[in-house]
Amino acid sequence: MRLAHRLLMATPASIGSKSSLSEALALLPPLQLYRRILRVHRKLDPEMRVLGDSYVKKEFRAHRTAENPLHIIGFLTEWQLYAQKLEGNNWAGDKLDEAKLNKMSDQQIGQLFELMQAIRNQEGEGEGEGETK
Repeated sequence: MRLAHRLLMATPASIGSKSSLSEALALLPPLQLYRRILRVHRKLDPEMRVLGDSYVKKEFRAHRTAENPLHIIGFLTEWQLYAQKLEGNNWAGDKLDEAKLNKMSDQQIGQLFELMQAIRNQEGEGEGEGETK
């Protein structure tokens, strides 16, 4: 994501179109976005916070060396939208957009499935704890 800093500091002549410049300038730099997400996670239940924090850390580490500007902008855009949803408390029960799902690779769908299973496992453990008290 070293390239992201250059994209965020770009001029219209260096990028080529005004719309891509405005999109690039609207994004937070990766480190600020990462910190913002971890701060937003503080208001989640402890189990969900641990799951969310570990997933965010893993994804940002995996994309640390990305150099394709389109991948970087897409990555940062989606994580920024995620942070905004969590801050607005309108994420619960939100469904994944079908257009985004259709654009996902098999690997991404597999990751999404693993995340869904992890969430369900944690919810099941939480319910089991509540019944024994």
